[in-house]
Amino acid sequence: MDASAAVRIKGLTHRYPEQKRDEQALADVDLTVRPGIITGLAGPDGAGKTTLMRVMAGLLKATKGEIEVVGLDPVRQADALHLRVGYMPQKFGLYEDLTVMENLVLYADLRGVGAEERKAQFERLLDFTDLHRFTKRLAGKLSGGMKQKLGLACTLIGTPELLLLDEPGVGVDPISRRDLWRMVQSLAQGGMAVVWATAYLDEAELCDDLCLMNEGRVIFSGAPREQKERMQGRCIQVRDIAGNRRHFLRHALGSPSVVDGVIQGESVRLVLKEGLSEPDPGVLEGEPTARVVTVEPRLEDAFIDLVGGGPDGHSVLADTMPLVDLPSGVDPQAVIRAHELTRTFGDFTATDHVTFDVKKGEIFGLLGPNGAGKSTTFRMMCGLLTPTSGDAEVMGIDFKRSASEARQKLGYMAQKFSLYGNLSVERNLIFFSGIYGLKGRAQADKVAQMMDSFDLTRYRRTNAGELPLGFKQRLSLACALMHEPPLIFLDEPTSGVDPVTRREFWVHINALVDKGVTVMVTTHFMDEAEYCDRIALIYRGRMIAAGPPDQLKKAVASEDLPDPTFEDAFIGLIQRDDQAREVAEKDKAA
Repeated sequence: MDASAAVRIKGLTHRYPEQKRDEQALADVDLTVRPGIITGLAGPDGAGKTTLMRVMAGLLKATKGEIEVVGLDPVRQADALHLRVGYMPQKFGLYEDLTVMENLVLYADLRGVGAEERKAQFERLLDFTDLHRFTKRLAGKLSGGMKQKLGLACTLIGTPELLLLDEPGVGVDPISRRDLWRMVQSLAQGGMAVVWATAYLDEAELCDDLCLMNEGRVIFSGAPREQKERMQGRCIQVRDIAGNRRHFLRHALGSPSVVDGVIQGESVRLVLKEGLSEPDPGVLEGEPTARVVTVEPRLEDAFIDLVGGGPDGHSVLADTMPLVDLPSGVDPQAVIRAHELTRTFGDFTATDHVTFDVKKGEIFGLLGPNGAGKSTTFRMMCGLLTPTSGDAEVMGIDFKRSASEARQKLGYMAQKFSLYGNLSVERNLIFFSGIYGLKGRAQADKVAQMMDSFDLTRYRRTNAGELPLGFKQRLSLACALMHEPPLIFLDEPTSGVDPVTRREFWVHINALVDKGVTVMVTTHFMDEAEYCDRIALIYRGRMIAAGPPDQLKKAVASEDLPDPTFEDAFIGLIQRDDQAREVAEKDKAA
């Protein structure tokens, strides 16, 4: 093993007591973490990333294998290790009822940092994270991105030699994620060893070294570019599709020549089987105008290929759902409607005169940075928050006048897991189906149907709180769909979920849309935003842009950026609004 490494692991294996004899959380893992670079741990939910992190942090003793962290044995020398390693878990232990400064003081006390030294460290960390302005703000009142910055600052108190970050980008908007990434890169460039665990493959692509995991095993170790190079020539984009692009994607995923596929605005991106540079002729059947263009591979393409490909595009769930038939008098062009929607909290305006309509059978995305007002807007649209002024309607029903009737028309999946963690999967399904009025044989059939559609049967008697994250999301969606609603509201439904599970999720959503179901969704995945038919971008409480994804990308295209990604569009439109605001303020002052 490399003597200069910050972490040296060989043959590491771990099995939890509740696991079956043939199951392992970690299986014969080898890993070397070097100082001065970012090492990525990537893989789906349940791959073993968090278990490996906890072993490195000295919080868990592995069943067998060799491990040395910053020259120490994590079990026998745990106290010394904790002073030299910074660990930021998925659910970071910020005290939400303490201010930013009080959290910093608490962590300095825990790490034994003296008064003079902590003063200098606080100043440096507040500068580093740009939190100087918020030292008196309660941690619970911070945006998602600011909470992660504060979490990072607390982790860095004491200047650790090794920084362990377990999915720090979950639930964070693209701008905050870029800020966070720049901060961590600067730490690595300063000589710190960094391990960044993530289910986001675009994050993993930025790492210097990468350890790809699946089912407790390392399936690849090396530079991310090695996997991308392996996929050269196999990634294509099908453009100028004349028909329904969701139907085209479903058809393409059924072809033996296609390993994976996703919607990209008006186009469809496909990954082809090894050895192929073009799809089977049957994929383009009935699409005389379609063009095939070879595109650069992404790490996500390689990962999906490594684990055997994505889902086949068929939704068992949608097979059981009826076609949506709108009641007479409901305008199919405005089954969801916001008109001059406004919400204030004291003298702060969270949502400022937002207006939009959503058509039947459309996927409509609400996007925006953390703290921009999109969640407030979303909560008003599904009746969880009363507008200060303006109207929120679904199926022609105004929430102000008939909130209970309006809620019966929609299925709601919350951003945070909101089911009953101490009830089994089956009991949660029974409870929520009962709320929606299902009884007797109809209820039993629907519960069985949902467990089969979402592969939940094996977890029938498992408490919901103990499920892996991907299965928690499946159960949440199943509960939201028990009453076969014509409208679905999804608040960051795939946050923290791996690429394969995300694809399975969207196979169901796309198939439901074909049945006439209308979907409103918030997301921080910019590639996922491209699945939407139209998007409204919310910033500083206002709707600053709206339209199809490709239209928004064209709005920021330039000579320097002729083919922008949707993340480029997201950041570019926000920067443009900031610049327009600065000009307006200068003109006003003049």
